[in-house]
Amino acid sequence: MPADLAVIGLGHLGLPLAQAATAAAIPTVGYDTDARTVAELRAGRVPPEGADGITAGLIRRMISAGFRATTEDAELGRVRTAVICAPTRLGEDRALDLGAVVSAARALAARLRPHTTVILESPVYPGTTEDLIRPLLESGSGLRAGQDFHLAYSPSRLDPGNRRHGLANTPKVIGGLTPACTEAAAAFYGRVCEKVVRARGPREAEAVKVLETNYRHVNIALANEMAVFCHDIGVDLWDVLRCAETKPFGFQAFRPGPGVGGHGVPIDPNYLSYKGRSLGYPLRMVELAQEVNGRMPRYVIQRCATLLNEHGKSARGARVLLLGVSYKADVGDQEGSPAREIASRLMEMGALLSYHDPYAAQWRVMGQPVPRADCLYEAAAAADLTVLLQHHRTYDLQGLAVKAQLLLDTRGASPTGAAHRL
Repeated sequence: MPADLAVIGLGHLGLPLAQAATAAAIPTVGYDTDARTVAELRAGRVPPEGADGITAGLIRRMISAGFRATTEDAELGRVRTAVICAPTRLGEDRALDLGAVVSAARALAARLRPHTTVILESPVYPGTTEDLIRPLLESGSGLRAGQDFHLAYSPSRLDPGNRRHGLANTPKVIGGLTPACTEAAAAFYGRVCEKVVRARGPREAEAVKVLETNYRHVNIALANEMAVFCHDIGVDLWDVLRCAETKPFGFQAFRPGPGVGGHGVPIDPNYLSYKGRSLGYPLRMVELAQEVNGRMPRYVIQRCATLLNEHGKSARGARVLLLGVSYKADVGDQEGSPAREIASRLMEMGALLSYHDPYAAQWRVMGQPVPRADCLYEAAAAADLTVLLQHHRTYDLQGLAVKAQLLLDTRGASPTGAAHRL
């Protein structure tokens, strides 16, 4: 069966889109250069770089509905719509690595046909669609964007673990190179989403992603600064938050934590690496938020050492149990999770680590496997210090507080007085 849609990149962005499209009866092909990912999907299994909410059962239903996963770029020349969902991550210089996006665009360009609608969903800098992707597609295909094929950008708004808002009921922002490009993209997304929002152009749509991602990081940074400040002056931050969020206007509650993980990395457009130039000034709020949030794993280590010391124990040789190593509650994704840095620093201090996470059967830190606690309550009772890093729904914090010798709650999820809070 010929496909209407090609999803390029079958990771945390592409798989949910492919699943939603298949469920909407859109013949879909998934393209990925990773042969292992494609092999796992063909076998009806979740690939290593899977996506939240995508189970083996869902993949088997996708296959039954006609979904195909492939490494053959020839498939890209047989579709009416192609969506690039390649991953972008921050490099060591804090600039986005657009290498996978460039590779995806080149693979598509070699097979691009007239009248195809091409949409980029990967997190990128404003201007990437027009200044980087457009030339790649045009030079590789001999076609002109806006005339021979449609080109648009639509920021992904997936929220792993969110049971209320998914792809279908979250408004989809679309910015096309021309009004016709916007309408072509809107026609596609209208088949899988309840509402589409038209931006003025691709740069505005790209900037939406920058704003939404940085909004999260800046506000979490404020909450983290307040957590340290309130602890130092003896104020219960969690009670402050409880009261503050009753204000019906002008305030949205963000919670502090041991750090900020996830795929939505803070983006500073000062580093326009694909153009080899800089604006000459950073986004100061983004820079400061990154600095504040980046300090939180060290602050957690400091609190751990202080608590152990107050109870007559040293970090060296202390048995420490870490609860929840994913970056977000009720998901298994560990992308950017602060748990790894916290574990590394504890190991360097000589602590004897173990962990528990219902979504992680195995966990390695600094190349070494960390022992997994099979019986949670027995492990908490045996540990000198238990640290809650992620509050999964399965954790009974009242019971854990009773069993644990010492409990540090970095999420403010335990009952008042039941544990030491961040």
